[in-house]
Amino acid sequence: MISTFLNILGSLGVFLFGMKVMSEGIQKTAGSRLRNILAYMTQNRFAGVLTGFITTCLVQSSSATTVMMISFVNAGLLTLTQSIGIIMGANIGTTLTGWLIAILGFKLDIATIALPSVGIGLPFIFSKSTKRKNIGEIFVGFGLLFLGLEWLKKSVPNIKENPEILQFLSNYTDLGIISLLIFVTVGVLLTIIVQSSSAAMTITITMAYSGWIDFPTACALILGENIGTTITAYLASLGANYHAKRAARAHMIFNVFGVIWMLIGFSLFITYIDYLVPNEVPYSIHSYKESPELFQNIPIHLSMFHTLFNIINVALLIWFVPQIALIVKKMVKPS
Repeated sequence: MISTFLNILGSLGVFLFGMKVMSEGIQKTAGSRLRNILAYMTQNRFAGVLTGFITTCLVQSSSATTVMMISFVNAGLLTLTQSIGIIMGANIGTTLTGWLIAILGFKLDIATIALPSVGIGLPFIFSKSTKRKNIGEIFVGFGLLFLGLEWLKKSVPNIKENPEILQFLSNYTDLGIISLLIFVTVGVLLTIIVQSSSAAMTITITMAYSGWIDFPTACALILGENIGTTITAYLASLGANYHAKRAARAHMIFNVFGVIWMLIGFSLFITYIDYLVPNEVPYSIHSYKESPELFQNIPIHLSMFHTLFNIINVALLIWFVPQIALIVKKMVKPS
């Protein structure tokens, strides 16, 4: 048991390190151009959403986008209203990671792309040219990220060989709304612990793929992860001025409100996702014994759930940016 836990922890460590190296390499390569995108492409809330989306897709980290956004608000380069638009776009942009993992991480032999990526990037790392070093970091980070994912898949115990896991989780998956709230809370805590919604999403997809959790439970975890990711912006705002603190609170309000309306229409929404995406998925972990292949269909369904949820949440709340700004101004007074 200890060995399995350490293997999972080590695999997750490689995944997180790869994501960090790749994200930093992309940010360094983009350099001032990336900062200019954030600073100047925010004339209105719609442009802000597009900016947040593009930036997050580029750096592959909504946390990196929100931290940059907080620093710009703190420096007076962005207004509160502009920052809310960027937050909304970042939430959509971060769903790209889920699609990459669902499509590449579970459909291909990862070693065929991960190891060559590290092999290509390593010589660049030792180059005297800063630009080449940054490019090398991108390749090495990409390779380590997917190697970590491969090891994570192999480290997670198989349900067939560990029926006690099925028995333990079954105590919490059939309690209706209580089950939803439990796993939303678990999702929040998981994201706070690993400090990355992308990493938490990867863990969730891996657990579902391995038969630990069913489709509704995995969706509830993702909702919690959407709340948990706001802690990064909150931590970044500590010690900053009240403008930055307001931006961090706006991030939290946006994500929490989205989870609230989703919980109300949860059953209908996941049924619609099931209709949109072909191939059946399990709605109970007990079905693993009869149809383990159903769990292999979950990654794509989860990616669709994550993306559609964030797009609809932005489409609903983009019209209320002034109201959100007003709320956070009342929450955080000028200091």
